[in-house]
Amino acid sequence: MIYTVTFNPAIDYIVNVNDFKTGEVNRSNNDIKYPGGKGINVSRVLNNLGVDTIALGFIGGFTGNFIKTYIEDEGVKTDFIKVEEDTRINIKLKSNEETEINGYGPTITQENLNSLFDKIKKLSNEDILVLAGNAQKSVPRDIYAQIQNICVQNNVKVVVDTTGESLLNTLKNKPFLIKPNNHELSEMLNVDIDNIDETIHYGKKLIDMGAQNVIISMAGDGALLICDKGIYKATTPNGKVKNSVGAGDSLIGGFLASYYEEKDILKAFKFGIATGSATAFSLDLCTKEHAMSLLNQVDIKKIS
Repeated sequence: MIYTVTFNPAIDYIVNVNDFKTGEVNRSNNDIKYPGGKGINVSRVLNNLGVDTIALGFIGGFTGNFIKTYIEDEGVKTDFIKVEEDTRINIKLKSNEETEINGYGPTITQENLNSLFDKIKKLSNEDILVLAGNAQKSVPRDIYAQIQNICVQNNVKVVVDTTGESLLNTLKNKPFLIKPNNHELSEMLNVDIDNIDETIHYGKKLIDMGAQNVIISMAGDGALLICDKGIYKATTPNGKVKNSVGAGDSLIGGFLASYYEEKDILKAFKFGIATGSATAFSLDLCTKEHAMSLLNQVDIKKIS
């Protein structure tokens, strides 16, 4: 089974307004609400691809119930922990410019964390756990490393998709996969990265620090896979980008869907590029049919 953990999920409230003006009453043309959160996105993509998944994490209030009901209606299994405060709402205002207001999120107590730890202790070496997104400030900064310490005991494969110090703290426990983009890689290691050779150089450092497999996404320039088989570069399919939100999560979802079935890193990388692109070319997360239609446009070449 593939499990995902989302510490701070949200309702993404997307509002379209013509010529938004601050300090005035504005009326929306249309709006839509989606369940948000990187781990939840991965579970939704896996479900779209026909792969069983269970979404873990923390929800609260009517907003948390919305997320739970929404993704369960799609077919995603959930095992959320309920907290006292409401799940947050993120506002994404689309007008002449795009503006975002992200909510703070509920407090997570030690009791809440212990409930999550108890669930993770039941996982086995046949399971994969995805730790995705940033946790709220009420949670210890090394929380992902704490969870990994539990997973190491049962040989659970762990995928980490976060940034900065939170990601660096996980490397000592040898995560199965991490997926920074080139900007996050630069910020995390506090270096300037100006070209693909430098991206490869610093990506290899993450391997040296403990990561088993590293995917570095580079937007329109494709993506790199650094693993024990070598270094590979993938091109991205052609298409009009409609939505960048969730593209990286979809890459992970596609990668895991393929790897879980075939245990082939290169096939998984290729399918992940197709699913990430399919989401970027859609208004919501990708469908299996759309991803499959893009697969032949993804070219993987070994460069080292």
